[in-house]
Amino acid sequence: MADLKLLVPEVNEAETMSAETARFEELLLQASKELQQAQTSRPESTQIKPQPGFCIKTKSSEGKVFINICHSPSIPPPADLTEDELLQMLEEDQAGFRIPMSLGEPHAELDAKGQGCTAYDVAVNSDFYRRMQNSDFLQELVITIAREGLEDKYSLPLNPEWRILKNRSFLGSISQQNIRSQQRPRIQELGNLYMPDSPRPEKGPEKPHLNLWLEAPDLLLAEIDLPKLEGALGLSLEIGENRLVMGGPQQLYHLDAYIPLRISCDESKAAFHQKRKQLMVAMPLLSMPS
Repeated sequence: MADLKLLVPEVNEAETMSAETARFEELLLQASKELQQAQTSRPESTQIKPQPGFCIKTKSSEGKVFINICHSPSIPPPADLTEDELLQMLEEDQAGFRIPMSLGEPHAELDAKGQGCTAYDVAVNSDFYRRMQNSDFLQELVITIAREGLEDKYSLPLNPEWRILKNRSFLGSISQQNIRSQQRPRIQELGNLYMPDSPRPEKGPEKPHLNLWLEAPDLLLAEIDLPKLEGALGLSLEIGENRLVMGGPQQLYHLDAYIPLRISCDESKAAFHQKRKQLMVAMPLLSMPS
């Protein structure tokens, strides 16, 4: 966990804000209003009943684990890329491609021998599932991401070995799942957002990619891509009421971003995701614009 400190800006952002920062503020404020309107007019989640696809068998320290790969048209599809485009993207930025999926709760089942086991239902978009059926590459990618998602969500170390069951499309019964009624609004993808008094250096620390979105009207989340790091050792993070400053070990990275919302510094938290090589920051908001 990176240290969180209060940072008081020394400049008047309202007077010196750059055109890029002003555009970011406009987008963020507009998205926050849209999110508030959506939450008052639509339920936060809706129930879906995924359709069976195929079943994966693996193990954990607690015994046999089965993963039912399912699909539903209610889940949004990933970006429509060819396999060559996807391979190139994964080589350049492993965190840049997302496959929306719903990870269901564990449910106790019996295997073919009548022995106890645990099953999980993982659902992806139906159109994407049909495309995946004709691609070994996409199938293995989905299985890898599903396994990693279950490991992260349930603190479940899985055996690296797995196999697809030939004569069984699912184990047990596939339960209904709750998914978001509306996708979270993507606020702005930023590579180089600096405070106006910070010149862009020709040489020096790299400016990492910053991704921000409103998870809820009172919660702002951030992902900072740090592909050169293996952990949080040496990272510094300072969060002010409307500013985020991050420094990397050995001056590998530096980010100084203006956030046009009032952040609760004391309640903000950060963690380094080792597999994604991302610093993930949760910033509760003190108030929202009216």
